[in-house]
Formats: sequence, C-alpha cells, structure tokens
Amino acid sequence: MVRPLRLGAAAAAAALLTLAGCAGNTAPDEPEDRKAERAPGAADTAGGERDSPSPSPSAPDPAAVDADELGAVPVLMYHQIVDDPQSVYDRTPEDFRAELERLAREDYVPVTARALTGGRIDIPAGTHPVVLTFDDSTVSQLALDASGKPKPDTAVAVLHDVAAKHPDFRPVATFFVNGDPFAEPGGQRTLGWLHDHGFEIGNHTLRHTTLGTVSGSEVQRAVARNQKAITDALPDDVTVDSLALPNGSMPSDAGLAVEGSSGDTDYRHAGVYLVGANPAPSPFSSDFDPAAIPRIRSQGPDGPDANFASASWLDKLADGTVARYTSDGDPDRVSFPADREPSLAAPFENRAQPY
Repeated sequence: MVRPLRLGAAAAAAALLTLAGCAGNTAPDEPEDRKAERAPGAADTAGGERDSPSPSPSAPDPAAVDADELGAVPVLMYHQIVDDPQSVYDRTPEDFRAELERLAREDYVPVTARALTGGRIDIPAGTHPVVLTFDDSTVSQLALDASGKPKPDTAVAVLHDVAAKHPDFRPVATFFVNGDPFAEPGGQRTLGWLHDHGFEIGNHTLRHTTLGTVSGSEVQRAVARNQKAITDALPDDVTVDSLALPNGSMPSDAGLAVEGSSGDTDYRHAGVYLVGANPAPSPFSSDFDPAAIPRIRSQGPDGPDANFASASWLDKLADGTVARYTSDGDPDRVSFPADREPSLAAPFENRAQPY
C-alpha cells in the first residue's frame, strides 16, 4: 500500500512560511537564478477561484509519468568521507560513490536546500528530487589542488565523477559550513569555488555551537558571525538562506533559528534543517514545516538504527512504502493524484494540477 509520509509541524512554521511569502518580492537587481528558487509570494493566491496553471509546452500529461509532487523528498546528510570511518556518520569514498550511483540509477536529480524550501523544483518529468547536504565543512568534502581542482576521493570530486557518467544527475549540493571552512582560514578560495560551481552554502554556526544549550543572545551571535564570515568570502549578492542545526539541537526559542540579529548582522533563513531521521514532506504539502526539515543520515543497511538510514529509506521510497515526489516536468504547476488534494498546502492551490 502506498501511503504519504505525514509529519507534525513545529510551532515556528507559520512565521517562516510568512517569511517565504515575503521573499517572493525580489529586488530588481537580484540574480535570476536566485529569483527562480524563491517561493511564490502570498499575492499569488490572493482572492478569486483557483485557475488551473498553463502547462509548459514541453511537459507531458502528469498522469503519463505518474507525477506526485506531494510525495516525500529524501534530504541526505553527510559528514566525513574517509577511508577509515570512525562513526556511524562517516562514509568511505566507495560507499559514497555507490549511493550516488544508486540515486542516479533510480532517476533522482539533486537540487539544493534553497530550491526545496522555495518550492522551485525544476527537474525532468518522471524524476525525483534529492537534496545532498554536507555538515562541518571538512577537507574530506572539499580540498583543492594547486590547479584549483577538487582532490580525488573528496565528496565534491566523487559527485562530479558520478555526474559525468550520468548527465541528468546534477552535481549540486548544499554545504553547511563552520568558520574557516575546509581548513582554509576565511574560506575565500573554497567557498568561492563552491559558489562558482552552483553549490549552495548554508550556515552551521561559526564554531558548531549546540544551540539548545546556550542563551538567545549566544544563539544569534553564533549564527550571525558565521553568516558574516560566509558573505565576506563571497560576492556581494550572495545570501545565506539555509541553516543546519549543529547536533540537531534547536534553540530554546525556536524562532531564533529562523531569524535574528547580532552586532550589525541580521539573518533570516528560509529553511532550518535537522539531524537525520526520515524523508522530508513535499514543500507543497500541508505537512511541510520549513522551520524543522528532517534529513536522513547516509548509512548502509547495517549498523545502529539502520531502519532510519538512507539505505532503508531509499528502499521504502523505491517500493512505494512511502510515496515519493515525482516531477511533472513543469516547475510552475504542482501535479498529484486527485485523492491527494486534501494534503495540498493552501499557498499552492493556484498551481495545483490534480489528475
């Protein structure tokens, strides 16, 4: 039996959805790639009856590809990619490559965390989004050689290798970084490389602060200082839109994970990401909580809590135990079987295409 994944929404969701709506009004000089990834504003759904969206001329009939854009999305969480794993959070380069190869074979297409939370998932019809996320900005994830290329067996190098073999498998991911990322003081070279190659750079606090253990002012300082460090290393138009909670620890005031201020730096996140648990609901689902987005720990079929590991969840998504997101090929509409319509979030009613 195919059943949709249902998760409870955190109290901060309403406030963050409001922020996402405000973000729909982009500044005239905002880069086009960032405009395309933002969620639609509240004005998109204001007043009147719902009009069916006009399909893209190249998009097939949603029913022909079994489109289900209310299905679950795997957000995979990685840490070290090393030959000798020291914890359940580590993967070998071989294991990492094998997981990416599996994703490519099963028609997954990587998108960024920003694209997920913005509800702008532009992938081919019949394919499934996956979000690859990396915490802690270690040299096992990215290290550049003297010529400026990623060193072999780093996560970025392996990702590019797999993408070269599978052209539809985009080499994009979101890196949640700390201060002096990838063992580079300031991170200008490494963060610049990631930005120039289409990766998203997210916040993981300056010194990996466990946010649930410190005061509100310390939460804001840890987040704001890292945002400043990131933006200082990158072009002026870069914003930091995603936060991953160190150790999965939510601040006592959960709203401070979404927005805050310290010194002369303000921050506002469109998405807050948890430690591994289960697939994320579709961003178009009423179950989606942008203030607490679950991720799945990358792990094989064995070891501690293997039922919550990526190997297990990818099996469940593949066999229909959990309904997975399948694209209709048109980012301007939201297609799904008609019996799923009750789970559609109200802000997306004007984009709905039930069948």
